[in-house]
Amino acid sequence: MGEALRGLPFDAMYSSPLQRAKDTAELIRACLLAEHVPELQFTDNLKEINLVTWEGVLFSEVEATDPEGFQAWQRRPHELKMMVSNPDGTVTEYYPVPALYEQATQLWQDILPRHIGQTILLVAHSGINRALIGTAIGLTPADYQNVHQSNCGISVLNFPDDWSLADRNRSPVQVESTNQTAHLGKPLPEIRNHHRGPRFLLVRHGETDWNRDKRFQGQIDVPLNDRGREQSQLAAEFLQAIQMDFAFSSPMLRPKETAEIILQFHPGVRLELEDNLQEISHGHWEGKLEEEIRQEYPGILEQWQEAPATVQMPEGENLQDVWQRAIVGWQTILKSVWARAGDRPVTVLVVAHDAVNKALLCHLLNLGPEHFWNFKQGNGAVTVIDYPLGPEERAVLQAVNITSHQGSVLDRTAAGAL
Repeated sequence: MGEALRGLPFDAMYSSPLQRAKDTAELIRACLLAEHVPELQFTDNLKEINLVTWEGVLFSEVEATDPEGFQAWQRRPHELKMMVSNPDGTVTEYYPVPALYEQATQLWQDILPRHIGQTILLVAHSGINRALIGTAIGLTPADYQNVHQSNCGISVLNFPDDWSLADRNRSPVQVESTNQTAHLGKPLPEIRNHHRGPRFLLVRHGETDWNRDKRFQGQIDVPLNDRGREQSQLAAEFLQAIQMDFAFSSPMLRPKETAEIILQFHPGVRLELEDNLQEISHGHWEGKLEEEIRQEYPGILEQWQEAPATVQMPEGENLQDVWQRAIVGWQTILKSVWARAGDRPVTVLVVAHDAVNKALLCHLLNLGPEHFWNFKQGNGAVTVIDYPLGPEERAVLQAVNITSHQGSVLDRTAAGAL
């Protein structure tokens, strides 16, 4: 991990004081370039979740001795309750996951004002990292198990300078990526034990000339450019060793060609098209540059960038329209895969678009259209979605927006219009 982060200029480094995190942080720091090595600071707010009576006990033993608590941990983590003995002999109810979210909130409130405009490295643990991501984008303790963190996985969050917990929607945190593991020789996070549902690889299509030019394309059927084909080829090579069983795509040219390039290494997989995965219709905005829209529709582009859920595209769609059909498309694919594969573990490729992918990620985390800008989807990026308890249960975001196959742990793809 230190080698993967070597070229990044960090302004500050914080670590949990627990030995496993401290050792990790010191090893990373030893790998960084000399001019980019800040002092390592420790804070108790990066400590791992306190599971009190379970600590030091195998999960299999907990499942056997406390089946009710273990089921709450898996399905209703916010309700997991433990009894804690106090020095005065009294016993107190303790809820580990809500307490962890309060700790994560305190961490952000403590360090963000000190580092406006800077790059900070945090080295901590699986549980607190999930809570940090969750509190940054508006998840609740009930969502604790729906975001995964692997050992030495890399996640990147981009905070606006004016971010605050009280006003997260107006100044959203962008989740650039979560849980990248390719630097460990593992392209995708490992499938968890007792996994019984499908794994989905959600991919955004490669670059087009209009992406690069920041021209709104929407449902105008713009093909990939040479860079987009290269990105798709890199994604294909990245996923070459992954067993794929099914593949779906938006019928538009750019995702369809991306999917076909990826499937060159999986000749036995037939590509199926799903109309509901088409990109948002921008109506009269399609074919226009951002500056042209600013001139022709004063204030609306800024409204789209600040409060996208409130915008009706002229003669096009609004986000609620996209939300509804994207979810229908996803459920159609999920039911089709389940009908054909049952609880046999399968991997499913789904290639779509920026707006559709963002809508799906929000949906899977029970977030509404007002959270649209919380997720980045780079051209040729791979997102990993698991259903470890089966498709009737909530999905787990194993990794979001992996672009490391394009040469960096940071997403360097075009940040143009949809």
